[in-house]
Amino acid sequence: MNRTTIPYAFAALIIAVASTGCSSMSRNTVTGAGIGGVAGAVMTGGSPTGAAVGAVVGGVIGNEIDKKK
Repeated sequence: MNRTTIPYAFAALIIAVASTGCSSMSRNTVTGAGIGGVAGAVMTGGSPTGAAVGAVVGGVIGNEIDKKK
């Protein structure tokens, strides 16, 4: 992990901890957005656009996971 991805990982951790009191659907959405944002940033070399796209895609996937239960 390089220096540009550390802030993204830290932000994802903070969001995950902050969402502990949320419903299952909200928690899955937030967790998916956090993981997707970090993954997007890593795959694009720290690009904010890559992080944003990853967060959106991850949030949608996290939201859909709860609907299938």
